[in-house]
Amino acid sequence: MAVGIPDYQTVMLPLLQFAGDGQEHSLRETVDALADKFRLTPDQRKQLLPSGQQEVFDNRVSWARTYLSKAGLLKKTRRSHYAISERGRQVLAEGHERIDVKYLKRFDEFREFQALKGTRSASMAAVEATSEETTPEESLETAYSRLRETLASEVLQQVKTAPPSLFEKLVVELLLKMGYGGSRQDAGRAIGGRGDEGIDGIIKEDRLGLDIIYIQAKRWEASVGRPEVQKFAGALQGQRAKKGIMLTTSSFSGDARDYVSKIENKIVLIDGAQLADLMIDHNLGVSPMASYEVKKIDTDYFTE
Repeated sequence: MAVGIPDYQTVMLPLLQFAGDGQEHSLRETVDALADKFRLTPDQRKQLLPSGQQEVFDNRVSWARTYLSKAGLLKKTRRSHYAISERGRQVLAEGHERIDVKYLKRFDEFREFQALKGTRSASMAAVEATSEETTPEESLETAYSRLRETLASEVLQQVKTAPPSLFEKLVVELLLKMGYGGSRQDAGRAIGGRGDEGIDGIIKEDRLGLDIIYIQAKRWEASVGRPEVQKFAGALQGQRAKKGIMLTTSSFSGDARDYVSKIENKIVLIDGAQLADLMIDHNLGVSPMASYEVKKIDTDYFTE
């Protein structure tokens, strides 16, 4: 029976036991072996960090290996490969039920490693202190996700209370930033006034105007159901149009989304949450406050 993904400290002892055969191992084979040991499901193994750049379990195994190495229980043999050290063998022989950060602090090398981290950045220390169960990347990305969720909520609230004219301008600006509409003048003419038959405007799909996308953008409060989407689809057929974007500040019902997945016309539904995310991604209505570049070691540079 599958359980949750273990935290990086829970991974430490099984990782050391895996290395206990005395053979050289790569990180990739270690991840695979430990995933089997913890009986992780395929979905759990594919679960990504909030940034989408790395699998959660891979990240936790990597940090478990780093901490064990800093404590002298593992030794690097060559690029991306390691083996158990003599100290690691001794620790295994002691028969511990768990190895974690608290245990590793008994080793001078590990305490020096932690002290070095503390002198580099107080903010990084604060991130690591948020939870002993999360790796530094997880803590950092979780904090970022919370900030983004709060920002998205504020953005959507501003959109809901904005004047109608500003809302129309917002839709144009967003589509332009996403690469649609050709020139700003073309886009403005296309969506500037109210349309008929459920169509609020049109916009070029590309700069050459090879195809046209029809748009309906409304500030609804209640969830938008299938009937409203059907009306928009009917309006597209009346214009012999194949593509449309339906945008709302609320949400779409399951029936509405199911409907657009089955019809011949290609209709993209953008709800309030997606609208806020797109605005943040394309810096519309928001401005960057700070930027943090996260780097990792370039092992190729240190390999002959």
